[in-house]
Amino acid sequence: MTAETVLSNARIVLADEIVEGSLVLRDGFIAGIDAGSSRTGEDMGGDYVIPGLVELHTDHLEGHYAPRPKVRWNPIAAVLAHDAQVATAGITTVLDALRVGMDEDADLTSADIRKLADAIEDSVRQDRLRADHFLHLRCEVSAPDCLQAFANFDADERVKLASLMDHAPGQRQFVNLETYAYYYQRKLKLTDRDFKLFCEKRMAESARNSAPNRAVISAACHERGIVLASHDDATSGHVDEAIEQGVRVAEFPTTEEAARASKAAGLGVLMGAPNVMRGASHSGNVSARTLASDGLLDILSSDYIPFSLIQSAFFLGDMVEGISLPQAVAMVSKNPAEAVGLDDRGIIEQGRRADLVRVRVDDHVPVVRTVWRQGRRVA
Repeated sequence: MTAETVLSNARIVLADEIVEGSLVLRDGFIAGIDAGSSRTGEDMGGDYVIPGLVELHTDHLEGHYAPRPKVRWNPIAAVLAHDAQVATAGITTVLDALRVGMDEDADLTSADIRKLADAIEDSVRQDRLRADHFLHLRCEVSAPDCLQAFANFDADERVKLASLMDHAPGQRQFVNLETYAYYYQRKLKLTDRDFKLFCEKRMAESARNSAPNRAVISAACHERGIVLASHDDATSGHVDEAIEQGVRVAEFPTTEEAARASKAAGLGVLMGAPNVMRGASHSGNVSARTLASDGLLDILSSDYIPFSLIQSAFFLGDMVEGISLPQAVAMVSKNPAEAVGLDDRGIIEQGRRADLVRVRVDDHVPVVRTVWRQGRRVA
């Protein structure tokens, strides 16, 4: 039996325009877009209908599993809590970022990470989840156990993206050691002497492990068809290295120089939605708003606040000159979907998946009213 839903009286955000009319959903796909139509259906009351959001890098899941030091929650319950929050923020496809390679501040182990991945995959099989979940491996290439942890995902077909990152002091995000000290010395409660030893150890690990681990992981990802991302590139030299390794997404470039070089090379430039909303990076790096204004931003990620994704799209469409709402919505739907090869979603178009979000804007804040995944209401 054919399942059909009609969404009427909607402001439909298409790839390059907004039309008023109706959408026809049939068997999980968009079957028709009727501009100007007043046909009978579920009345959207003039609200926006946008494509379901696609999230490539959220660190949010680990906090549900380990909400306090030494506390571990049931992994399936943690996944369900995370899933509920991302879906009600309008995210219908999410790449859950799981760390590969542990540094000194990690409360989790590689075994914990594999438990979370197993809980995601079991929940997908059992149809427990509202959003469509895949995996993103955040590979800390300076960590001694990086390759061993990466091997835990050798046969995992849900891995869509792997990022190559090095958070050692003096590198990329933490070129400024004062910023590194503010972040890590306070977090780990180290004396000045212990912090100096900590930095020396981390820098030695980076010098020893980073280059060989990057080479092994990038080769493995190319062989398996996993999209590669660079992380926190700061210089055009970093971008050259990324291009040589076959990277397709530039995550969180820390300078305009790196963002401009990434864009020129055809990489998808990804920045954090919290950066957009705050107007600045929490680490003191380049502003995502600046990159957006300069035409250097392709993809947004919620990073650590799921709701920031839809919030930043409506903010850019409303507040940044030269960026229309359809262009801003593409940064959270079409562009990230295409970056990882999910070409069946991310845009409202006949034949695409009916992953949709109904949104009303109150006092410049988007209110998510209804979410559909493959035509089925999930929030």
